[in-house]
Amino acid sequence: MKKSKKIILVLLVIFVIMQFFRIDKSTPEIEASKDFINITNPSTEVKTILTNACYDCHSFETKYPWYSEVAPISWWTKDHVNEGREELNFSLWGEYSAKKADHKLEESIEEVKEGEMPLESYTIIHGEAKLSSDQREILIDFFNGWRDFSSEGEEHNHVH
Repeated sequence: MKKSKKIILVLLVIFVIMQFFRIDKSTPEIEASKDFINITNPSTEVKTILTNACYDCHSFETKYPWYSEVAPISWWTKDHVNEGREELNFSLWGEYSAKKADHKLEESIEEVKEGEMPLESYTIIHGEAKLSSDQREILIDFFNGWRDFSSEGEEHNHVH
């Protein structure tokens, strides 16, 4: 057997073995009362933008695509989702303190404004997540409006 055929065979065996190491796709039960969309009650347009461009990586509502069944892509996908949820989890929004929520909104505004989010590697495969400049502005305006609303409520609470 030629050396190149042996290499291909070894790589194929490794690839097959990798498929036995599955990722955990389970998610905690979602408490609607803690979810960002339920708390903020955005317009249908904002809700669509959030669910298409943010919720797959930044909530417990991840929809794993077919390619997440294939290692090592599945491992990369799971790691990416874990990092996204660790950074910002819209499913746990109700657990954030006012200060933390404001900071997360501030970071989100910056990421969206600079085109850092959603990630280009995500939008290549998920075209519906690619934001137009108008959609970016709509999302930024919503986040800014929610920051203003939250800070007014906080100031109002301090008055009493």
